Amino acid sequence: MAAPEPAPRRGREREREDESEDESDILEESPCGRWQKRREQVNQGNMPGVQSTFLAMDTEEGVEVVWNELHFGDRKAFATHEEKIQTMFEQLALVDHPNIVKLHKHWLDASEARARVIFITEYVSSGSLKQFLKKTKKNHKAMNARAWKRWCTQILSALSFLHACNPPIIHGNLTSDTIFIQHNGLIKIGSALPDDLRSPIRVEREEPRNLHFFPPEYGEVADGTAVDIFSFGMCALEMAVLEIQANGDTRVTEEAITRARHSLSDPNMREFILSCLARDPSRRPSAHNLLFHRVLFEVHSLKLLAAHCFLQHQYLMPENVVEEKTKAVDLNAVLAELPRPPRPPLQWRYSEVSYLELDKFLEDVRNGIYPLMNFAAARPLGLPRVLAPPPEETQKAKTPTPEPFDSETRKVIQMQCNLERSEDKARWHLTLLLVLEDRLHRQLTYDLLPTDSAQDLAAELVHYGFVHEDDRTKLAAFLESTFLKYLGAQP
Repeated sequence: MAAPEPAPRRGREREREDESEDESDILEESPCGRWQKRREQVNQGNMPGVQSTFLAMDTEEGVEVVWNELHFGDRKAFATHEEKIQTMFEQLALVDHPNIVKLHKHWLDASEARARVIFITEYVSSGSLKQFLKKTKKNHKAMNARAWKRWCTQILSALSFLHACNPPIIHGNLTSDTIFIQHNGLIKIGSALPDDLRSPIRVEREEPRNLHFFPPEYGEVADGTAVDIFSFGMCALEMAVLEIQANGDTRVTEEAITRARHSLSDPNMREFILSCLARDPSRRPSAHNLLFHRVLFEVHSLKLLAAHCFLQHQYLMPENVVEEKTKAVDLNAVLAELPRPPRPPLQWRYSEVSYLELDKFLEDVRNGIYPLMNFAAARPLGLPRVLAPPPEETQKAKTPTPEPFDSETRKVIQMQCNLERSEDKARWHLTLLLVLEDRLHRQLTYDLLPTDSAQDLAAELVHYGFVHEDDRTKLAAFLESTFLKYLGAQP
């Protein structure tokens, strides 16, 4: 028998390689050269008005991002709204929350042939919540109650953050297609695009299959925070039942939603969801209040409070502090003791605690999987200081060209600094190691001048985009203490 001809298989493999090469072709670059648009399109965000989303590369950080394009057919409308668009995107760039897809950069492109807004957002490669629920449903698995509570808490944490801004930011397009879940369980909601920006584009807002996510008053009155609460309620219902059957129709019917609600066995969960789906917008609770609903709220454990406190001050500690502290601990020592008179006390020893589990827990807390809700404050701690450009920056907002330096959006979680004398003993050589919240290590070197101060160096690092503005003060204090340690000890 003749051997099968392998050529067709080689041909298919060659075709796939050619397709892969085509998708990686660079179609366009940002004016600053940092962002490179590829041919491959991605389905992330599903934002109305955004005509195309492409995979792109951040050449500075070496990570994939999403290149979004918002097209204007009417150049006059674009010119009319140009200043407003600049202001809105500058506001959205200030939104920094672990459960919200980050907007990195934007710029305007106006030529004789076209007018568009291009903005770069974080790429979440693990897929949408709807895709995850479909896979779970296919495997005939029920939704885990703990996972449902954790997801609801993260979504509400993001909404509470947006709604507490001044003025409030309304997402306006919250569906299971615009919520993303990472492999570690972290939830991220897609970037918000304000209605004021969408209105001049005059596009169809939603797909028919997603219309059930929007409240009865939608389109008749101006969007308020209650719109997002209704959409969240539908997302919470879909997460609880895994899928709301549409009986083959493109649009989910009211009967299908009613059946899904009645299928909930937990009365607290049912009451929680129904309060979000109230037909009267004024009767829907706020995102902040929902976080304290009895179905979600739990008093924070000492372990969680300690983890948040540890991470807030981690820049003061060595990178491997957990491992080093564990090595120094006597494993037979008593960690905690529970009195049980007249019986002997119940003891836990250090040998019963795995530092590997502690590292994983700290990583999850750092990633935002266990957000710390406020007890007294009605607004999230991480609220941007301002959501409007300062008066002195008004002229900058009118300029369509990007800034020469991109500002750093990631916070510093750890700092290490070292000073060494040069060979001629005439100057000091500074080496600064920064660990950012996405675990990126950034090493900077500098020859100190006699006139250099810690405050000036910190300001310069912020100006050139190496450090987040919020880290300026603590970096200056850290450098000041280093200077005192080394320079103060010299003869």
